[in-house]
Amino acid sequence: MRNEILYIILGMAVVTYLTRFGFIYLFRYIKAPDKLERWLKHVPTSILTAMIVPALLLPAGHLDLSFDNRYLFAGIVAGLVAWKTGNIFITMFSGMVIMLAYIFQPLA
Repeated sequence: MRNEILYIILGMAVVTYLTRFGFIYLFRYIKAPDKLERWLKHVPTSILTAMIVPALLLPAGHLDLSFDNRYLFAGIVAGLVAWKTGNIFITMFSGMVIMLAYIFQPLA
């Protein structure tokens, strides 16, 4: 491996560690404002949404809202199961069952 790549990886690791450690260290001694704490509770949901929605709607690089989009269908089913049950294992299982059904579907 070239040294430049190793230096880039190490630099990214150091920057990631310092930004996370900085906030942990800072908020250990001072209390974060209530407004900031309420806002930070929504960050994981928004990041997960930003990662999942493009994968569901743009599986081949372009918008696909058809019934042939198996990712979108499995995502909708998994979302409904998550909403009704609140159980992550049942949600993942239902999404995987839908995807397997598409994979093993006989060709027409």
